[in-house]
Amino acid sequence: MEHARLTYDELLSENNELRLQLEEANDAFQAIRTGQVDALVMQGENGHQLYTLKTADQTYRMFIEKMNEGAVTLNHAGLILYCNSRFAEMVGLPLEKVIGLSFGTFIPCELHDKFNSLIKNAWQNECKQEIELSSKNNMITCLLSCNTLELDDGVALSIILTDLTVQKNAERELKIRNEQLAEAQSITEKLNDELEDTVKSRTADLLISREHFKLLANNIPQMTWTNLPDGKVDFYNQRWFEYTGFKPNKNTDSDWQTIIHPDDRPLSMEKYKSALQTGEVLEVENRYKRHDGVYRWHLNRAIPLRDEAGEIIFWVGTATDIEDQKKELEKKDEFIGIASHELKTPLTSVKGYLQIIGHKKEILPDAVKQYIDKAITSLNKLQWLVNDLLDVSKIQAGRLEYSLHKIDLTELVSLCTENARHIYPSHVFESQPETGLFITGNEERLEQVLMNLISNAVKYSPANKNIIIKANKRRNKVRVSVTDFGIGLSEEQKERIFERFYRVEDKKYMSSGLGMGLYISQVILANNGGKIRVDSKPGKGATFYFDLPVCK
Repeated sequence: MEHARLTYDELLSENNELRLQLEEANDAFQAIRTGQVDALVMQGENGHQLYTLKTADQTYRMFIEKMNEGAVTLNHAGLILYCNSRFAEMVGLPLEKVIGLSFGTFIPCELHDKFNSLIKNAWQNECKQEIELSSKNNMITCLLSCNTLELDDGVALSIILTDLTVQKNAERELKIRNEQLAEAQSITEKLNDELEDTVKSRTADLLISREHFKLLANNIPQMTWTNLPDGKVDFYNQRWFEYTGFKPNKNTDSDWQTIIHPDDRPLSMEKYKSALQTGEVLEVENRYKRHDGVYRWHLNRAIPLRDEAGEIIFWVGTATDIEDQKKELEKKDEFIGIASHELKTPLTSVKGYLQIIGHKKEILPDAVKQYIDKAITSLNKLQWLVNDLLDVSKIQAGRLEYSLHKIDLTELVSLCTENARHIYPSHVFESQPETGLFITGNEERLEQVLMNLISNAVKYSPANKNIIIKANKRRNKVRVSVTDFGIGLSEEQKERIFERFYRVEDKKYMSSGLGMGLYISQVILANNGGKIRVDSKPGKGATFYFDLPVCK
């Protein structure tokens, strides 16, 4: 009846008010639905109440679950009201078994006092402290960040646990590295001190050695010098300055070249540059001009001093005055030349008379014929020696001259092999020459060289009597070799075998000769554009060979 008595205007006003309330409710629902509202404040019997929405609570829970840190909520009794999965993982228990346990369960006994003090303080003030957490598998060092929370049921303690294992391991590793670094630094300092002491000692030793070297170098009769690896002279001894007349304080690096006799300079410079390039020992004879303008012959030798890696540190050279020896040698060569000429004629005559006696029609007793053959053989040997002496004399005088023409080397090797078979019937000669080998040279002299090599092979192989003679083409050269299986040569003997008057001496075997055959052969081959070499080992025989240019 009361509603019936409402007027039309009153009903219209009430309807408008209800429409506004409905619009406000729709706006609130829309805000809640779109996530614009997380909580509502409602007027109740006891005043205003805060109501959180289920979706908002779930968002925060998801956030806490995804944290890398452990999260725990405790009540005043220290019981765990809530924890995330990360904390359960840290203590090594299932999540459902952790809720309701005392947090002190996971603190080692010896740390309970420290933990209780931390919790007591945390209820009053926000605080942080490192503590070890007892896990199922091991101990975990954690940073506990404590703060109180106002909940519906009262105040709770929130603890965030940050795992410091990686950080602590890094700190321990860093500590170890720092200790190692400190130890290494200490060792380095010790080594540096020792090195400084060694350097001082070595410097003192070096100065003493240098003074000893200077004292020695300045008191020997030879001129002495040292070169750097590039050839620059950095030291001359006192004898050098006395001989040359140069001043010690003057730059004399290249002055040595100016005092070499002009005729000797090309060969000296060639061997000097070759030694610098190859690192081989330098040995050359030349004439140096004395301070008074007189040239005297010197034998120069320079050897390199190398480091452990084989690199040249410097060269040490000496120049020995051999002027007097040269003059004595010239006199000897002059005597040899005269004696050889004087001996040649009577030797030829005696040989002729013996050959006449041997061919007389009268029958001679066998003993007499045998003596005549032996005498002729001895005369032949003596004649060869005289001829060698004459050749040496001609070489020293520069008069060993002969014509060069095209030679069939194959035929020459075959001829020498055949002659050797007649001369040395007790030996076996194997000849292996290629066909069509032609060179330019002097046939008589090359036959002399080859027969000398064959003679030496026979002479120094008394037991194994096999001799191999080869001739073959190698690119633009022809190589001739003679191989025996006799006593062989040592390294020292190989270095000197081509010297004049050098004879190989063996304790078990002695041979005749003056040691001139290989020297003469070397000169002959050089004049024919060739060079002779030897390969040999003691007791293994020897192979002498020479190369000559192919005839174009």
